[in-house]
Amino acid sequence: MKLQSLLCSFCLFFTSIVFAQNPSAQLDSILKAESEHRAYDYAEYPLGLHTEELYESEADFAQNLLDKLSKIDKSTLSQTEKITAELMKFKLQERVDQYVYKAYLNPLLSDAGFHVSLPYHVGRLNNYEQVKWYLKKLNAIPKYVDQNLALLREGLELGITQPLVIFDGYEATYNDQIVDDYTESFYFSPFQDLPNNLTQAQKDSVLKVAKIAVEENVIPQFKRIKKFFETEYFPKTRKSIGVSEIPNGPEYYQNRIHYYTTLDLTADEVHEIGLKEVARINAEMKAIIEEVKFEGSFDEFIDFLRTDDQFYAETGEELLKEGRDIAKRIDAQLPRFFKVLPRKPYGVAPVPSAIAPKYTAGRYKGASSPTEPGYFWINTYKLESRPKYALPALALHEAVPGHHLQISLNAELGDSIPPFRRGFYLSAYGEGWGLYAESLGEEMGIYANPFEKFGQLTYEQWRACRLVVDTGMHAKGWSREKAVDFLTKNTALSLHEINTEIDRYISWPGQALSYKMGELKIKELRKKAEEALKTDFDIREFHRVILSQGTVTLTLMEDLVNNYIKEVKNE
Repeated sequence: MKLQSLLCSFCLFFTSIVFAQNPSAQLDSILKAESEHRAYDYAEYPLGLHTEELYESEADFAQNLLDKLSKIDKSTLSQTEKITAELMKFKLQERVDQYVYKAYLNPLLSDAGFHVSLPYHVGRLNNYEQVKWYLKKLNAIPKYVDQNLALLREGLELGITQPLVIFDGYEATYNDQIVDDYTESFYFSPFQDLPNNLTQAQKDSVLKVAKIAVEENVIPQFKRIKKFFETEYFPKTRKSIGVSEIPNGPEYYQNRIHYYTTLDLTADEVHEIGLKEVARINAEMKAIIEEVKFEGSFDEFIDFLRTDDQFYAETGEELLKEGRDIAKRIDAQLPRFFKVLPRKPYGVAPVPSAIAPKYTAGRYKGASSPTEPGYFWINTYKLESRPKYALPALALHEAVPGHHLQISLNAELGDSIPPFRRGFYLSAYGEGWGLYAESLGEEMGIYANPFEKFGQLTYEQWRACRLVVDTGMHAKGWSREKAVDFLTKNTALSLHEINTEIDRYISWPGQALSYKMGELKIKELRKKAEEALKTDFDIREFHRVILSQGTVTLTLMEDLVNNYIKEVKNE
């Protein structure tokens, strides 16, 4: 027995040594630690916990795992494991950087922010458990507001704020939620259509509690938010627009360039790439102007597109119907370009009115639960700013084969990748794919006339201009007016949309760079594969490779395509 006990002890010791030296086991240990980590009690804080102490502890936790990750010998890991290790490193480093640069003190964007995110919690309630959880969220709003106002006040003290210029019209984000009759509140709307599986007694009880929640914990908090912005934040926030003007701003912007492009590029390099792309796309746009035999200058053609009634819907429902028609035409073309299609369906719906005024032309909203579809949201606010000729490119980007297809396939990869990667998102990959998807519309035959093709080009030009104006404002001292003028001269976007977009770039440094840099990398890799494989090139297989591992950095994407080329050529 003693010998057996000794042998067992030795086996356990040997196993622990092997485990410590086994790179796969080490990686699994880090993944487990990250996945099981709970920063706070989610039941206690249904809207999240937002304190400086939390961000500090999260950064410490992430740094500890980064240190362990750096010690793994990755040479023996499988391809999927190497990708997993790199993506985990990217994810953890962002958690550290958010604390280092105190980005958590600035929870605002021109079209988003701590209070603007609250409408995303409003949705259809399908059972009693969802009703109770939604009520808990409503009752958590006061504490949520307390936490975020505390962060914003510290940001004001340290000069880490958003520029005043982006807040033109911002009052709609809180004024629209301040109503006299609680039943008119957007947050009460889910209770207007309670699920049939509730008893009448339950419905009566829920409506009473909902009335109290909206009257005491929702509407008054938006009044607090209004007072804070108008008496504290707006008078004290900065007047300069570039993020380089805040403490550690230049370093932070370089950090954002790396995070959003996943590439090691300087602001000057990105700026030059943008100028070259703008010139190239301008030439293609002018060719279409000649094709339609328009008699006038480029500026006059842009003005024609912005003002002629034929390009605009008369009602929001007309615009939605147009979007649904385009979406179904795209659906029919997908099998020719993709070997694998997502199981999750998607719908077409308007952007909620509560957020529409400061919102972009459209966006993809992922499924909120297993029983819900994804949604291609179309903004029906200010119809004179929503040209129909741009709708095909928008649908290709936001729905399929853009965000819905890519994000849904990522989620459906199942056990072939670790759980954190199924919902992982990097803008350079996701937005780069979305912009690449717009270019597929021509191969699919979606652009029905030269104006719609021009719409695709102006959307591509819009993303190329982002490389110029984002770096211009945040690294080269450009004024807001110079950025607006650059977009006005080079795109057919409406003036309302241009102003909305410029405010977004000011408030979200670096993010706008991800679209074009990602698309350029995908097109570069496709050209490389086509030239290397010639007749053996298969577009469906190429797309399968790009999507096969879900979200990846652009460097990892290049590795995937290089391996694909070698496999086909049997090298």
